[in-house]
Amino acid sequence: MKQVYYVFFGLVLLGCTPTTKPTVDGSAVDTLLIAAHIRELASDAYLGRKPFTEGEAKTVAYIRAQFEKMGLEPGNGDSYFQEVPMVEITGVPSREMMVEGNGSQTALNVSTDFVAYTERVSEEVSLDQSELVYAGYGIVAPEYDWNDYEGMDVKGKTVIVLVNDPGFEGDDTTFFKGKTMTYYGRWTYKYEEAARQGAAGVIIVHETVPAGYPWMVVTNSWSGARLGLDRSGDDTYQCAVVGWMTRDAAIRVFEQSAVDMKNFKEKARSRDFEAVSLGLTASVSIKNTIRKDLSRNVVAKITGTAHPDEAIIYSAHWDHLGVGNAIDGDSIYNGAHDNASGTALLLGLAEAFARGEKPRRTVVFLSVTAEEQGLLGSQYYAENPLFEPRKTVANLNMDGVSSFGRMKDLTVIGYGQSEMDDMGKVYANKQGRYIKSDPDPGKGYFFRSDHFNFAKIGIPALYASGSYEAETGGVERIQAETEDYLMNRYHKPADEFSEAHWQFGGILQDGELYYQVGQELANSDRWPKWKEGSEFKSIRDKE
Repeated sequence: MKQVYYVFFGLVLLGCTPTTKPTVDGSAVDTLLIAAHIRELASDAYLGRKPFTEGEAKTVAYIRAQFEKMGLEPGNGDSYFQEVPMVEITGVPSREMMVEGNGSQTALNVSTDFVAYTERVSEEVSLDQSELVYAGYGIVAPEYDWNDYEGMDVKGKTVIVLVNDPGFEGDDTTFFKGKTMTYYGRWTYKYEEAARQGAAGVIIVHETVPAGYPWMVVTNSWSGARLGLDRSGDDTYQCAVVGWMTRDAAIRVFEQSAVDMKNFKEKARSRDFEAVSLGLTASVSIKNTIRKDLSRNVVAKITGTAHPDEAIIYSAHWDHLGVGNAIDGDSIYNGAHDNASGTALLLGLAEAFARGEKPRRTVVFLSVTAEEQGLLGSQYYAENPLFEPRKTVANLNMDGVSSFGRMKDLTVIGYGQSEMDDMGKVYANKQGRYIKSDPDPGKGYFFRSDHFNFAKIGIPALYASGSYEAETGGVERIQAETEDYLMNRYHKPADEFSEAHWQFGGILQDGELYYQVGQELANSDRWPKWKEGSEFKSIRDKE
């Protein structure tokens, strides 16, 4: 390892703040320490860090021990843990979804044509000749003067909706956000809104480009055992049946209807669109095997000296996929990049703050569970916050930090959402880096990591890393490295820590930047605001 780390000692680094003792190389964060954490958490001993397993017990114990060693206070009263009640539901849908009406029947085949599941904690759920309604994009967005459900009562019915949002396939950047996905385009929102409308079922029409992934990802992700928050007894949280269907299957259903469904997508993009009953019904059932247990978020803090009730929260998820199907003889999904790296940086930042003078505001270090199962740990925290949301200044989230060496950019996911982006830009510029917005905004990455659940309760967030242009090899090298990672290591056993190939220059840059932003927030009276046009601004404004 020494051969790798000696490279970093010769780097030109930012000066650290006067409140923190520097490491031997002059930086605030310690890359030697971060590397040791990654090596440990991504080792086979942690069994892929899946919730509900021995791997979870070892992982949360390790993180807690590190917080204790640093002298950080427990973040939940006298405990370093926030228990997260969860349920594992293994759902088996009926082999066919039967669509009836207009004098005919259409049988859709599971996996080939549709997937269906439920988050309701029940041994069986079903749709029994549920009326089908086409509800366009399934969006209610007052700030865009848009309501796909206006004039249509869908209580007890099943809605068919399109993926993404109306602005995605046009060139007008003022129509929603053009090709940048808003939260209204995410499948999670569509399920939530259909439940708010009282629907019994909701089915999203899949298309690869607006979804951001092929049908195979849908069938792999929405089948077998799935973890969720335990909401036993709550049948209002989500529709009884949720799922997806292919575009071809949707066309077959639309052709069966007596309603003219030609150009169904173009119609849904019009402000004149009105939801329409298809004159058809759908029937499908799901039988479930249910297992309940507790998982844990791990949380520590440094209490502020002047404003202890005002908090800055650093977050990273500790979990990965556990032990699964063997690939090339390896069945442990170690998750070194995703997200032992972010967890290690969280611990590195905690250690940097612990070495310095106490901040004026409280600084919180939150390692959350079950991100891979749908951001569940951060969702539970957002619904059961340990620090008042209206007094939580900001969130800084880390999910898969760069391992390709020093970078020229700081890519900010969801750039333009809040003033946290402006703070990131200031410190990136001081490092000689430029700001880059998400190069693939249509895939909605802003809504796919834990910072999003903070945004949903009005807390501005920064989710950024150098990930576009390397100092050595430029854009072309990073594109090649990223493609190789996504093809060969992402969510596979091969996502392991490699002492020969990991380079820590970019981790150092990002760590220093996150530290500097956190220091400014923790030792000032600044309250970053959401920007005009953000779908989260109204939440903070209500406080």
